[in-house]
Amino acid sequence: MRVRGAVQAAAVLASALWLSPLAAAKNDRPTFHTKAFENIPKNLNYFPDSDVVLFQDTEDNNVYRSDDHGVNWERVEAVPEGRAWLLYMHQFDSNRAYILTEGDTHFRTSDRGKTWEKFDSGAEMSMFRGDILQFHAADPDRIIFNGMACQGIFCQEVAMYTTDGFKTPAKELRRNTDGCWWAKSSDLFSTGSEDLDKNRILCIVRDAFSPFKQDQRLLISDNFFQPTDESRDIQEFEPDLDVNKPVQGVVNVAVVKKYLLAATTSLNTDEMALFVTDDTKKWHRAIFPAPHDSHDHRVMQEAYTVLESTNYSIQIDVMVTRPSNPMGVLFTSNSNGTYFTENIEHTNRNHRGHVDFEKIAGIQGIFLVNKVDNWEEVSKEASTKKRLVTEITFDDGRTFESVTADGKRIHLHSVTELSNVGRVFSSPAPGLVMAIGNTGDYLKDYWEDGNLYVSDDAGKTWSKALDGPHKYEFGDQGSILVAVRDSKEADVGEINYSLDHGVTWKKESLPDGLKLRPYILTTTQESASLKFLLIGETEKSPRWQVISIDFDGLHEATCTDDDMEDWSARVDKDGKPTCLMGHTQTFRRRKKKAECFLKQEFKHAVAKTEDCPCTDDDYECDFNFEREDGRCVAKGPIVPPEGACRDGKPDETFKGTSGYRKIPGNTCKPSKEMDEKYKDVDRKCSEIGGKLPGPATDKVNQTPNSFKKQWDAWEKHYLERGDSSSTDDETIIMRGRKGDKYGDIYITHDHGKTWHSPKELEDEKIWLIIPHHHFKDMVFFVTNGKKVIYTTDRGRSFHSFKAPHEPHPDVFPLAFHPDKKDWLIWMGKKCEYGDCYEVASYTKDRGDHWETPSRYVRRCEFTGSKAYKYPDRKGEQILCLKHEREDKDKNNPLVLVSTNDWFANEEIRQRNVKEFATMAEFIVVATEDTAKKTLQVSASLDGTVFADARFPYGFEVPHQHAYTVLDSSTHAVNLFVATEVAEGRTYGTILKSNSNGTSYVVSAKNVNCDEDFYVDFEKMLGLEGVALVNVVANPDEKGSAPKKLRTMITHNDGAQWAYLPTPRDDEFGKFPCQSDGNEKCALHIHGYTERRDHGKTYSSKGAVGLMFVWGNVGDSLGPRKDADTFMTTDAGITWKRVRQGQWTWAIGDQGAVIVLVQTTAGGTKKTKTLLYSLDQGQTWQEHEFWPEEVEVWDVTTLRSGSSRDFLLWGKDGEGTFTLNLDFSGFSERMCKYDDDPEKSDYYIWSPKHPLQPDGCLFGHVSQYLRKKSDRKCYNDFKLQPLYGKQNCTCTREDFECDYNYELDRFGQCSLVSGLQPKDPQTWCKEHPDAIEYHEPTGYRRIPLTTCVGGRAFDQESPSHPCAGHEDEFERAHAASPVAIFFAVTIPFALAGAAGWYVWRNWNGKLGQIRLGDQGTSVFEADRPWVKYPVIALSAVVALVGALPLVAAAAWRSVRGLAERWGLAPGGGRGRWSRLGGGTRRFTTRDSFARGSGDYTIVDDDEGELLGEDSDEEV
Repeated sequence: MRVRGAVQAAAVLASALWLSPLAAAKNDRPTFHTKAFENIPKNLNYFPDSDVVLFQDTEDNNVYRSDDHGVNWERVEAVPEGRAWLLYMHQFDSNRAYILTEGDTHFRTSDRGKTWEKFDSGAEMSMFRGDILQFHAADPDRIIFNGMACQGIFCQEVAMYTTDGFKTPAKELRRNTDGCWWAKSSDLFSTGSEDLDKNRILCIVRDAFSPFKQDQRLLISDNFFQPTDESRDIQEFEPDLDVNKPVQGVVNVAVVKKYLLAATTSLNTDEMALFVTDDTKKWHRAIFPAPHDSHDHRVMQEAYTVLESTNYSIQIDVMVTRPSNPMGVLFTSNSNGTYFTENIEHTNRNHRGHVDFEKIAGIQGIFLVNKVDNWEEVSKEASTKKRLVTEITFDDGRTFESVTADGKRIHLHSVTELSNVGRVFSSPAPGLVMAIGNTGDYLKDYWEDGNLYVSDDAGKTWSKALDGPHKYEFGDQGSILVAVRDSKEADVGEINYSLDHGVTWKKESLPDGLKLRPYILTTTQESASLKFLLIGETEKSPRWQVISIDFDGLHEATCTDDDMEDWSARVDKDGKPTCLMGHTQTFRRRKKKAECFLKQEFKHAVAKTEDCPCTDDDYECDFNFEREDGRCVAKGPIVPPEGACRDGKPDETFKGTSGYRKIPGNTCKPSKEMDEKYKDVDRKCSEIGGKLPGPATDKVNQTPNSFKKQWDAWEKHYLERGDSSSTDDETIIMRGRKGDKYGDIYITHDHGKTWHSPKELEDEKIWLIIPHHHFKDMVFFVTNGKKVIYTTDRGRSFHSFKAPHEPHPDVFPLAFHPDKKDWLIWMGKKCEYGDCYEVASYTKDRGDHWETPSRYVRRCEFTGSKAYKYPDRKGEQILCLKHEREDKDKNNPLVLVSTNDWFANEEIRQRNVKEFATMAEFIVVATEDTAKKTLQVSASLDGTVFADARFPYGFEVPHQHAYTVLDSSTHAVNLFVATEVAEGRTYGTILKSNSNGTSYVVSAKNVNCDEDFYVDFEKMLGLEGVALVNVVANPDEKGSAPKKLRTMITHNDGAQWAYLPTPRDDEFGKFPCQSDGNEKCALHIHGYTERRDHGKTYSSKGAVGLMFVWGNVGDSLGPRKDADTFMTTDAGITWKRVRQGQWTWAIGDQGAVIVLVQTTAGGTKKTKTLLYSLDQGQTWQEHEFWPEEVEVWDVTTLRSGSSRDFLLWGKDGEGTFTLNLDFSGFSERMCKYDDDPEKSDYYIWSPKHPLQPDGCLFGHVSQYLRKKSDRKCYNDFKLQPLYGKQNCTCTREDFECDYNYELDRFGQCSLVSGLQPKDPQTWCKEHPDAIEYHEPTGYRRIPLTTCVGGRAFDQESPSHPCAGHEDEFERAHAASPVAIFFAVTIPFALAGAAGWYVWRNWNGKLGQIRLGDQGTSVFEADRPWVKYPVIALSAVVALVGALPLVAAAAWRSVRGLAERWGLAPGGGRGRWSRLGGGTRRFTTRDSFARGSGDYTIVDDDEGELLGEDSDEEV
């Protein structure tokens, strides 16, 4: 099998020990040459069309080369010993290869490794990806280097590029990337434009404010992401992946033949969307058939494989079962990659995503697959052993048939059991196929039952060749077949070869009685050579043998035309060519018995084709159709043409598919008969499925459901769907409760219009319903025992697993990984001899297999994530809070341990731990000072190094007993520290951290909390920097005095707080006072601590700037029973009263629909009406939803605020009920954004930050899309409200204290006592292209700021050259001769001018005032003894003032000349600078790195507690 140059990200080290050429007699046997190496040769790569081969020794990090097909080997001496980390072959140039090192200096060859030259990549290799180099298919000099730049533990991916093959240092393409690709990454792909083919690049770009993959975007540039001549803005644009709008969440890009695929993911789901293009201009989503029968067709993360596709379609295998014993379904697309149809189900897959699928090389339409015969048993029980059967297709997957040898069915070992490198079965040798398999009903063991089979008709018929399993290879275009017996031991001492297509075989012993365990048998990529390489392991040192085998001496003759035959890929019973994929395929190859070799080492076999007339065999079932009894039957909705069925009439007809389509790639000649037979037919609109769009009714549609149960509460779980979801369901899981007893579980997929109780849950005693925290399609139903039932498809089907232990009643049982849906941690209890303790177990396959590595554990959490790119924070990282010893001693302290390898190794990170919490990228730990009986906070970004938190000067809490980690923005921690814990008087201080979570400043004092330390702190969802708190206005009052609460708001992320302005008087009456907000008169609201349902929020992420509250106007917050309902539409700048009393709200359609109803939560007993608004609360309409008054417990909708359905929960005389309210009747079209404001259904709104001098926050002004209130349309579910950002000029607010600096009592960043500043020269190491570094100023840019220009507080200090850039530094800072001239002459000119001015304006003695005196004086200005001395004195004064500038300019020039002449050492220079350039503006707090406004809530508690009495709410 050929080595395809697949890159393995490991480095190879081999030391050559001896070389022994052993020649055989001519015309008698092959020639052997052996070479021994101590370490295993890996990553073996032939240069195409040559005998030159390279391999890596990954243990000693060296590369070896042979230019004579492995006869002689030499280490690549150009690369220093032990520095070769990765060998990379150029994908499109047969002469080039690259050896990458750990740094930014690497090596390249353009002459097949004969010579190597250094090149500068400008960045290190990225440790986060394997595809470091991306090659241009048409220009081998154009290469992208996907690297990374690290500052300490902070690493950012950066893409570099070259257009000259790295002859000059690489240039920066773009930072903050997640991979970049040339559009022209395949010979077959084209944009349709020569210029675009040459320059177009696609990059996945991470969001500057969010580390999460759901926020990544695909950007395209045609000029290397550089500014254009017309604008300073970077030339880049975001393509419309979803027809007419961009899609975020792009995680990968792949080029498949003539197609380019982009995979996207989104929050709440692991379903992926695949978008396809054949020119990078027009994109469309790949659509898979509707789910049916036994399997789902959704494309899930790490559950699909893009297979070796054709030039005319894409083939994908999608996993449809549990991961521990996976099976899949094979799909093939139409010609533009949009619609996929099912080829074969129950395909065999393994854990790595490999699929038993392989095409026969060089022949169109033929491939082999293994499928699972006992798929039903495997689906039910994951431990069931698969029974695999092999099938072959000759029409590209339309039909399949068995594989036979001598009339018996055989089954073949395939891709999931690779035993060699390269292709499994075939090669470029026309029609020649080999495989290991067995006869019988199914595939058996490789070692015990496998034999070598050969086919010379592309798999149609087979014959047994050799007993036992073998490694095999093809040579001389099939003239010679070589096989080596496979073995687990070093006992193989011979090879086998055949010169007649495997009919007869000869044996040849290895030289000198050599015995080995075969590892690789390979040859050139073209399979046209007579030379082979065998690599094997021996029992003696040096252990590894590389054997070159040369068959060139077996025959004198070279084949002539008489030795050749025409071979057709498919023939009839008479041996005549038949049609395959609409044409015949004929190859020229050597006759089986010819005694000659082709000896055309680097020539490829070429097929001759001839098209045939179309027949029924050239058609297959169309999208959503499957073959039953020979006919294509609909299995899903019909896809209508654009514009059809708009009137909503089910019986209306349109021209739609007949259920058949021509097989993609089929080239048959059309005929009238076939065109007529398979033309489009009349279809009814009722066949398109789903709800037909209809005209607007301007009515609220209601659907009630009565449960006739006397419940007194509901447990309800909304399953938010993701933007990449292919379904549009709105799923809710709920059950009623009376006291501590629960009722049946119900599920709805249409937002409560219909409910059903799953039979799989009917007889189960469910203790907890737990939706997956990250993938909302998955829900777990935990019983009181070990059985756990779960669904992965939103309640449509159910599975179960057995937990390793019973759940602990006081511990939350499950922990979830943010990236891996199937990785779970189970917290249970184990009882031995009457003693019970907590244990933690983990599974990597969704509960099929468990490991229990840790005991006496309080809790464990996955802290690894792809979102956080820190070198020591691996994806497998787990943190556990456990007892130091495995006993129940009361004095057994808790420790925090971490592991990166599933507990094979674990380390204690903190001792005497009370609790830990994670928020965004931060890991915050509370430890106990046992001597002082107080708590200490520390934080970590990588889960390895924890740094103690430094609180601000003057902030002293003698006995710290509780912390709460609040809903924190990215790159900063909001930490609540309880400062008063007396009963009924609890409050504390909110501290804000810098971007590494270690240095804090006071954000808000005296913030209210309850006895459990939940805090009155509320973020405005979807907006940056806006939050509300309630503060205790009477903290100094002692005793039993009740807390007096006032509400304050921040618009700059906690830097400054202000009271809420009062609303204007309205139709409901006058307020007791009016003000813009002060301590005597303001709007005050009831906060989080008074909320009965902690899952409720004031705002919705989708409705940016909207907020509803209960409160009152006055000098403080009054009783809740006296509160009214207020709202704001501008993020708290202005407020208005909506209704008197407490009304419960729900926000839908991204703020376009708002529902208010009086509920029992607000004190109302019964009602029968509600209010709704379709214009963001400007006007309200009353709607009677029930004929008589009933209790309403709640009104709900999707938390994302994207639905137009709402659900009332209540109780009438017969029992509990739900009532669906559907507002879709108020609009029939989707809103559209247009650059023309008049045409657009949206306007652009920017929130104000009134306490910021320029209205900027984090260096920009954010812009959001808002629907115009007068437009009758609805918002797209996937609409992203954030439209864009306008950058601002940099100010002090865009900088924070640098490492080891903190704010002093004057608000300045000062060095922490006893610590040293970060070595400034590390800047040069982390930024290889930088020519200079600055001495530490104590400041650094906030990571999230996007400001440009203005003040650069981190650079207002002397600069010095980076090593190796001294000349560039001097050129950048040296003064030109012209500058020197003006520096010398201008001071003299200014001095003369100053003297002349003084003389002209001299009026006598210094300080003399003369009023009306006309007399003369000896000190008159025109007297010579006055005039000239004044001029001279003035000139001297001016000159003295200018001398430093002159001297500095002259010295720089002289020194620069001296250095160029070699008279002085090189070095940097100082420059005159005052920090800030004048009077420093004092501040009272630091600025921080904040989030993107995409504030996510960790759970319904909206925070995590750390402290003595902390507890998690379950």
